[in-house]
Amino acid sequence: MPEKIQFTPELIDSHCLIDVRTPLEFEDDHIPGASNVPLLTNEERVEVGTIYKQVGPVEARRRGLELTCHRFYTMVDRIASLAGGRPVVVYCWRGGLRSHSVAMLVETCGISARQLVGGYKSFRSHVIDCFERCNFSSPLIVMHGMTGTGKTPFINGLNPAQWAPIDLEGIACHRGSAFGALGLSQDFTQKHFETALWNAFRQLPAGRPIVLEGESQRIGKYSLPGRLYQKMAESCKIWCYASLETRIERLRAEYALPEYREAMMEALERIRKKLGGSRYAELKSSLDGWDVEAIARGLIEGYYDKMYYKHRPWTPDLELELEDFGRAELELGSFWGSKV
Repeated sequence: MPEKIQFTPELIDSHCLIDVRTPLEFEDDHIPGASNVPLLTNEERVEVGTIYKQVGPVEARRRGLELTCHRFYTMVDRIASLAGGRPVVVYCWRGGLRSHSVAMLVETCGISARQLVGGYKSFRSHVIDCFERCNFSSPLIVMHGMTGTGKTPFINGLNPAQWAPIDLEGIACHRGSAFGALGLSQDFTQKHFETALWNAFRQLPAGRPIVLEGESQRIGKYSLPGRLYQKMAESCKIWCYASLETRIERLRAEYALPEYREAMMEALERIRKKLGGSRYAELKSSLDGWDVEAIARGLIEGYYDKMYYKHRPWTPDLELELEDFGRAELELGSFWGSKV
């Protein structure tokens, strides 16, 4: 009988996690680092579930055995290959029959295997609880500022020996603005976003301030989980700024790709009412002529600076110029050193 084990984050680094749910369940979300070795296909799970509801559990199990027994050898062989000598932990949706059956099968074939108590649901509860508590190992430093100031590249370029950066926009695959989806795709679930974010926090070294960008409650189609937005609002806030010309150049460098042209037109159309007729016409004309500098200038002056941080209801702990990232990091370090 396979031993049962409770989920702890350390399992991700020390064990071979085997997710025996269907490919669709795995795609929806899974424990980081887990490998999908499904016991049932997507269609088979629907069939077995229907039999369970309409006939009963015994017939459902018999049908499940009939559907899966021919692939047992292949499954064990793959799990052994994935394990590479590491202890195996098998999980399903809630630590039921699927994970128990596979763990027992693997153990019978001489591979040490454990069954995760509560399955994926226990992991999911852990993620939800983490963002409800927001009891991170280090304080947060939240970087605010107008579009184009370079907050994201500044955060990502910080010295990892001194800081613990979190790229919220990179994890969400969205830049958090009207044109934030250009070249990116948010083709995963909210749960998957939360898991990826949890894993990023999990991997941060202790004792270094966590630096992340100030965002709204939503980044594209994803919402910041739990109390994270409130936690950020309660944390140290830095106001970042740069000259208009620097902001224009940074936007031009990021967006001046011909393959973005059609998507930029679609994004422009979505904010047409907010821009107003004359401003929209000017920007559309610039876009038709592919004058990216004029587009960037027009969006900054006529949209971003009017729509974002129109009324800043808080006083920053530090105003930080981001013309020179190296100098800005030194200033941030001096400021933070004086606080601690």
